[in-house]
Amino acid sequence: MLAYECYKAPEDRKLDTGTSAKIVFRNKNLGIEEYRFLLRTIACSGIGEETYGPVNVISGQEDSPTLKDSISEMDVLIFDTLDKLFAKTGIFPSEIDILVVNVSLFSPAPSLAARVVNRYRMRSDIKTFNLSGMGCSASVVSIDLVQHLFKSSKNAFAVVVSTESIGANWYQGKEKSMMLSNCLFRSGGCSMLFTNNSALKRRAMFKLKHLVRTHLGSKDEPYGCCMQTVDDLGYKGFLLTKSLKNSAAQALSLNLRVLAPKMLPVSELIRYVYVSHREKKTKSTSRREMGAGLNLKTGVDHLCIHPGGRAIIDEVGKSLGLDDYDLEPARMALHRFGNTSAGGLWYVLGYMEAKQRLKKGNKILMISLGAGFKCNNCVWEVMRDLGDVNVWKDSIDQYPPETVVNPFIEKLSWINDEHLSFVRFH
Repeated sequence: MLAYECYKAPEDRKLDTGTSAKIVFRNKNLGIEEYRFLLRTIACSGIGEETYGPVNVISGQEDSPTLKDSISEMDVLIFDTLDKLFAKTGIFPSEIDILVVNVSLFSPAPSLAARVVNRYRMRSDIKTFNLSGMGCSASVVSIDLVQHLFKSSKNAFAVVVSTESIGANWYQGKEKSMMLSNCLFRSGGCSMLFTNNSALKRRAMFKLKHLVRTHLGSKDEPYGCCMQTVDDLGYKGFLLTKSLKNSAAQALSLNLRVLAPKMLPVSELIRYVYVSHREKKTKSTSRREMGAGLNLKTGVDHLCIHPGGRAIIDEVGKSLGLDDYDLEPARMALHRFGNTSAGGLWYVLGYMEAKQRLKKGNKILMISLGAGFKCNNCVWEVMRDLGDVNVWKDSIDQYPPETVVNPFIEKLSWINDEHLSFVRFH
């Protein structure tokens, strides 16, 4: 990887808790219980006051998104990050051999990849791929695709763009399991530049060492734990079920059984074999035992965990025996930018870099989880000392804050008052 560029929306698109509450109250399908659930979830989600939302939602048009809105949302983000990526690296768009764009919930024709080719007047022999429906782990899927394509292309350049369409998928119904996505997902994304040209090794930021993909789609529970669907009233949204954490634990456990032997020293491999044998013998699938006996820090220096939500981050941390220092980048990325889907990992990586944690020779375990259900993990080696403040430029000095308690919890304390169950809004 030569460079990456995360998107930061303008100030007029900030989505603090107060603005979120106003958006919630615009939904006339909700009753007092649904209002309380949404506001309580937003206030306790681990998301801060400076995340960003799509233009149509901020402007009050979330109930009637248009195709133009969706295309504009993608154009602004994709072209902004690519402009900065090409300017930072000095690589021209005409030099790009492979382009992969992943957006799960929006797939127009011509494709978003074709829009990039048209905008930058890329070569006619460029290999383009447009991935949809791959969920929050799509970045690592795209990188896996690139590494396979590099095997048949010498001295090539590849660009990966990872983002998500939020505006057209803002849920307007009242199913609690579908309202969660409105609380967690925010606008963001990232563009990355890769090469297999060894002459550019000195310019590289990271080198891909290992990549393992795990897919549990053959099982009904993991397959259905997060999916795009329509509720009984006909409202489209993204369903997140209670089985999500258990599915994530299963997928991560299976993935590490393959990845751990590739990245851990012999002493930890022996312990890993012992733990695997014990789990097989007891037929245990407990999330508590998933990472028992594994000290991942013997093989990697940093963990870059998908900032999917506070519960997911905490569960991964507990399962793998991680401390607050290890979880800080994911928690702070969630707090500052929210869950930006496939682009989320790069805000976490950006935090590590801005805090000057990444030194030459360090290894980074990148953990991504997404719909399907998939767990796609990879290991990067840091190629030189890194310290660019990147997308965190205006806020890194304020992180980590003394507390991540939402300031609106006291103001919205009425949402926890059970005596309000009789109230109806007009």
